[in-house]
Amino acid sequence: MKKKQITELLLFIVATELVGALSALLTGKAFSFYQEIAKPPFSPPGWVFPVMWAILYAVMGISVFLIFRTDQNVENAGKLGKRSAYLLYTVQLAVNFSWSIVFFRFQMLGLSVVVILLLLVLLVAMIITFFKIRRSAAYLNIPYFLWILFASYLNIGVLILN
Repeated sequence: MKKKQITELLLFIVATELVGALSALLTGKAFSFYQEIAKPPFSPPGWVFPVMWAILYAVMGISVFLIFRTDQNVENAGKLGKRSAYLLYTVQLAVNFSWSIVFFRFQMLGLSVVVILLLLVLLVAMIITFFKIRRSAAYLNIPYFLWILFASYLNIGVLILN
C-alpha cells in the first residue's frame, strides 16, 4: 500500500473511532448505570463493550475506506452508488452515536430500543449498498451487524426487566 493510501486509511479509522469516543464521552456514567440495572441472560460484563466498540469502529473505518478506494468505473460503483454508500454510512454512524447517549445518559430505554432497531435497518441497507460496490467492504460489517443484533436483544431485555 502506498503512503497516501495508508494515510487515507488511518484518517477513516481515526474519524470513525472519534465518533465512538465522543459518544462514550457524552454518555456520562455508563458503567454505573449498566451495573445497577437488571440484565437479560448472556449479558457480557461492562468491560466488553468498549473493547468490542473499538474493534468495530476500526473495522467500519476500514470498510468505508474500501468503498472510497473503489474505482468509480467499476460496475455498480458509480458516483451515485458511492454517494448512497457514504450517506448510509454517515446516517448509521450518527444513529449509532446517539444510541449510547439515549440509553446510558438519558436512560430512555424505550426510545433506545427504537434507535437501535433503526440502526439495525440502516446497517442492513448499508451492507447491501456496500456489497453492490465492493463485497469485502460489506463482509467486514457482518461482525458489526451481529453485535447490533445482540445489542438489540440486550436492549429489549433491559427494557422488559426494568
